[in-house]
Amino acid sequence: MSTILLIEDEQSVADIIKKGLEEDGYTLVHKKDGDSGIEVLEKMPISLVILDILLPGINGLVVCKKIRDLGYDELPILMLTALGSVENVVLGLDNGADDYLTKPFKLIELKARLRTLLRRADVMDSARFKNGNHYSFGNIHLDDYTKMVTRNGEVINFTSTEYRLLLMFMKNPYKVLSRTDLLDEVWGINFDIGTNVVDVYVNYIRKKLEKNGQERVIQTVVGMGYALKENK
Repeated sequence: MSTILLIEDEQSVADIIKKGLEEDGYTLVHKKDGDSGIEVLEKMPISLVILDILLPGINGLVVCKKIRDLGYDELPILMLTALGSVENVVLGLDNGADDYLTKPFKLIELKARLRTLLRRADVMDSARFKNGNHYSFGNIHLDDYTKMVTRNGEVINFTSTEYRLLLMFMKNPYKVLSRTDLLDEVWGINFDIGTNVVDVYVNYIRKKLEKNGQERVIQTVVGMGYALKENK
């Protein structure tokens, strides 16, 4: 389950949030100021930050900006504010927050906002573009600099055409790619659209990725094409 960092100086509010989230299976780390909260980020993996605006020392707006400046671009941040004016909400979003809640709030609404932010982050994490060359989806990793593909740490060898096709999927997780899209990108726009070459090569890739009982991740979307996604 996800680990959530709560930066909130009001102990009574923190206690309510902690009790409610731990009941749902989350792990919650609580800090009362921005500096100690940022230290936690640098020491352990955090899935989401709940951040109060009115904090001792540096306020939550500055903390939010610092988190983004440190490179945590995709980390979901939900801001809590007793300042419900439109201007303050806009300031929070402009400093990098993904969502906000105005105090007092209902715990059920906080939980719903967290679930939405975590789902969004999970999709992005499935194939995050890293350092200009690296893509990941589940236990599949592709390094476009070395052209190396691994699954569960085991290197898988692909032909150049198979590799280009897999790269197209890794760049577009969950997106349904039509056969025409794949033909244009991998084989070139002038390739014979009547051929079944896409289906043949998708099967080649599947066989290699599914070796040793690994689950299928390139799914057929009937009448539309293929998509890189979990088999649910």
